[in-house]
Amino acid sequence: MTGYTLAHFSDPHLGPLPAIGWRDLANKRLSGFFSWSRNRVRIHKPAVLKLLVDDLRAQAPDHTAITGDLVNISLPTEFAAAASWLKTVGGPDDVTVIPGNHDAYVDMPWDESLALWAPYMRGARGTTGTETLPGSAEDFPFIRRLGPIALVGTSTAVPMPPFIAAGRLGESQLARLRDQLKRLGAEGAFRVVLIHHPPFGGGAYKRKSLLDAQAFQDVLAEAGAELVLHGHTHVSGLGRIPAAQGPIPVIGVPSASAVAAGHKDPSRYHLYKIRRGTESWLIDVDVRGLNATENAFEHQGGMALTIPLISSKTFAAAGTAA
Repeated sequence: MTGYTLAHFSDPHLGPLPAIGWRDLANKRLSGFFSWSRNRVRIHKPAVLKLLVDDLRAQAPDHTAITGDLVNISLPTEFAAAASWLKTVGGPDDVTVIPGNHDAYVDMPWDESLALWAPYMRGARGTTGTETLPGSAEDFPFIRRLGPIALVGTSTAVPMPPFIAAGRLGESQLARLRDQLKRLGAEGAFRVVLIHHPPFGGGAYKRKSLLDAQAFQDVLAEAGAELVLHGHTHVSGLGRIPAAQGPIPVIGVPSASAVAAGHKDPSRYHLYKIRRGTESWLIDVDVRGLNATENAFEHQGGMALTIPLISSKTFAAAGTAA
């Protein structure tokens, strides 16, 4: 295998906000509108996002994953605008999307919201391996096979009360995720779990965290995965989840449209070149970010990861082979 390059970015927070009527603000959207008007509009720049997409296309990855928060306050017109913007990144065969908390800011009819991005969330659901489009928020996680790579797209996007940006997978989604990861592990796939919220809960940021983070970690400790990618925090992040196969890397990226502000990082994205070695997966990570003059993206560092290959015998011995 010569290498498969997967790009990852997150939290584009597409702006500006469309025209808004006061009736649209008679709910949680009111707090989001004021947050955007007072603060976020100065941070999330369409010009920065365009620079990222232009640089990404020049790098020509094999596939791109976007881990949520395409919109800001879940207006119907925002979902339609995001569907048009996705075409500038690539077609549904080349781009995978999962939703974030801002994509479920308020309870929205499926047909007026995430259904507009459904082709970018096409994947196998259940045990048949047949790819289908999602029809509701219950249709997660999904699997996209990219040769030896398997993207597993989850959803932590559930409406929350005002001033709460937490997320939740839920017991049924976690059960499906466990089964999918075990099956993919038995097949020898390189499993990349896409999740919006970082899978570490509690602490000072509990109101913004993944509420069932420990349950998610328990699933991965049992079923395994090779890599977890997330957004949400608007800062670069590197963590690990302990598992029988060895620590699973958990890597986050800042907002794709952000300039530097306070303790948040400016826009960055990552390129993962994944190769299968004799005994391990070999991953070279290229970090590309907004330069100091905010007029281009540049190489800003990197790292090398080595992930042990997992034998299908491991799953068969535990009675979990597909």
